[in-house]
Amino acid sequence: MIRNLKIHKPMNSKIGYIALLLSFYLLSYILPLGTLDLTVPDETRYAEIPREMIANWDWVVPHLNGLRYFEKPVLGYWVHAGSLLLFGENSFAVRFPSALAVGLSALLIYILARRVLRSKDEDYFPAVLACLIFLSCFEIFGVGNTAVLDNLFSLFLTASIAAFYFAVEEKPGSRKQKGFLLLAGLSCGLAFLTKGFLAFVIPWLVLVPYLAWQRRYSDIFRLSWLPFIVAVLVVLPWGVAIHQREPDFWRFFIWNEHIRRFMADNAQHKRSFWFFTLAAPALFFPWSSMIPATIPGLKARLSQTGDEGRLLRYCFCWLVMPFLFFSLSKGKILTYILPCFPPFAVLVAFGLSHILDKTSRDRLFQGGIAVSAVLFGLILVAFLFVQFHGFNGFGVYTQTWKAVMLINGLVFSLLFCLWASQSARGKEKALIFGMSPLLLFFIIHYTIPDQVIDAKSPGVFLEEHGQEITDGDIIISDKNSVSAVCLYFKRSDLYVLGYLGELEYGLGYRDALRRSLTLQSATDLINRNRGKIVLIARAENVSRWWSQLPRPISQDQNSPFGYAMWKF
Repeated sequence: MIRNLKIHKPMNSKIGYIALLLSFYLLSYILPLGTLDLTVPDETRYAEIPREMIANWDWVVPHLNGLRYFEKPVLGYWVHAGSLLLFGENSFAVRFPSALAVGLSALLIYILARRVLRSKDEDYFPAVLACLIFLSCFEIFGVGNTAVLDNLFSLFLTASIAAFYFAVEEKPGSRKQKGFLLLAGLSCGLAFLTKGFLAFVIPWLVLVPYLAWQRRYSDIFRLSWLPFIVAVLVVLPWGVAIHQREPDFWRFFIWNEHIRRFMADNAQHKRSFWFFTLAAPALFFPWSSMIPATIPGLKARLSQTGDEGRLLRYCFCWLVMPFLFFSLSKGKILTYILPCFPPFAVLVAFGLSHILDKTSRDRLFQGGIAVSAVLFGLILVAFLFVQFHGFNGFGVYTQTWKAVMLINGLVFSLLFCLWASQSARGKEKALIFGMSPLLLFFIIHYTIPDQVIDAKSPGVFLEEHGQEITDGDIIISDKNSVSAVCLYFKRSDLYVLGYLGELEYGLGYRDALRRSLTLQSATDLINRNRGKIVLIARAENVSRWWSQLPRPISQDQNSPFGYAMWKF
C-alpha cells in the first residue's frame, strides 16, 4: 500500500514548499499553544514578571512577587508584556513569543541558505529542507512551545550571526556591508537585552575562527568595531536606567548569571563536559540519525571555493565553536545549545541535497530512516507495555483516548518513515521523512499525563479556590509555587516559606526581609493572624511541614504529586 502512495502535486513547486512549511509550523507551533495551562516554574515566571510590569507600569526594573528579580535583562519581559496586552492574559499569549521566535528563526535560515542559491533559480530545495529540519528537531519543538527566553535569545543571535555572514560576503567598505554590520550590531544589542553578555561572545566565537579559516585576519577587527558600538548604543539607555534605579543590578547579574554559572564550582545546574554530547542525539532527533549520510556531501562541498563552500564553512564554525564553549561551561541546561540548531539545519540540508541529487537510494540515507523508524517503534512498544501492563505500579494515562491519540502519533511517524524509505524521488524522500513527527508534535499538547499536569500546572486548582481568597488574606507559599499563585490571584505580596532559591536575592533587601519565613516564624505569623492565613505550596513540601505547623481549619490538594492549600 505504501508503494502506491504518491504526491499528486509536484513537490518542487514553490507554492507546494511554502504550504508544507506553513502547515508544519502552524500545526506544531501555533494552533495548540493555548491548549495547556501554564507550567511552573518557568512559564508562570515569564507570565508573572510582565504582568507586574503592566500592573505597576514599571518597565525598567523586573519584579517577581514584588521582589527585585535580576536573573535576566528586560527585553524578554517587554516582549511577553506586549503579547499579554495584545492577546490578553492567557496561556496562548504567554507562549506566543517563543513560537514566533522559532518561526522567524526558520525564516532567517531560509534567507541564509537561499542567498547562496540565488544563481540557481530552480534549485532552492536545500533552503526549504533546512527550514524543515530546524522545525522538526525535537528540542526546537519542545522549547518552541514553552514560554522561556531562550528562543528569543536564539532568534537575535541567529539574526546577528547571519548578518555578519552577509557582511563578510559583501565588498569591503561598501554601503551594503555597513548596513549588514549595523544589523548585526542591532541584533547583538537585542540579544544582550534578552540574556546578557553571551550576545557578544557567541557571534565572536563564530566570526573569528571563520575569518581565520579564510585567512582574513585583518577583517577580524575591521568587521567587529561597528557592530560592537551599535550594540552598546542599543543597550545603553536601559543599562543606565537600571543602574540609576538599582545600583546593584550589574554586580549581581554579571557575577551570578555569568561568572558563577559558567566558571564557579558551585555553578547552578552543574554538569560534566560530555553532557551536551550525550544529549545531542535526542535533541537533534530525528535528524541526528542522518549525520552519517550528511558527511560525504559536506566533505565534497566544504572544500569548494564558491558561495556554498563558504557558507558551509561558516556554519561549521557556528555549530562547533558555541557547542564547545557551552560544553566547557560548568553550568549546563539543554536550552543553552539552541544557537547550534540553525547551522546544524543548514549543514544537514546541503549535505543531504548533495547525495539526493544523485540517487534516492543512498544506503546511508536509507539507514538513517531505518534508525529513526526503529527508535519510533521502540518508543511505541515501551509505551504500550507501560500503559497496559504498568511498570512498578505506574501507568501513563488513566484516559484511554489519550493513549489512543499517542499511539496514532507514533504509528503516523512510523508510516512516514516507511513511506520515505520507499519513495523514488530524492527530494520527496527527505521532505516526507521531515514530516514524520508532525502528528506527534500536534497531539502531544493534548496527551500530557495527568500526573504531569497535577505536578506542573496548578492553574485549575488555584482557580477553583480563587473566590475563597480575599484581599485581606495573607498568603504563604513556597519557591516552586510563588509565581503561579501571584499570577492567578493577581497578588505580589506573598510570604515565602522554606528554600528560597532564585528569590533569595530579592528577599535579601531590607524592605522584603520579613517576607522570608522559617517554620518557626511562619507559626508565629499564623498564630497572630488566625482566620486570615492561607498556605499554598507543593503537596510534598506541605506534608513535610505538617508536624511543625498549627493545625489548619481546612485543607485541600489536587493530588499527592501536585499542590495543597491550607487555611488557618
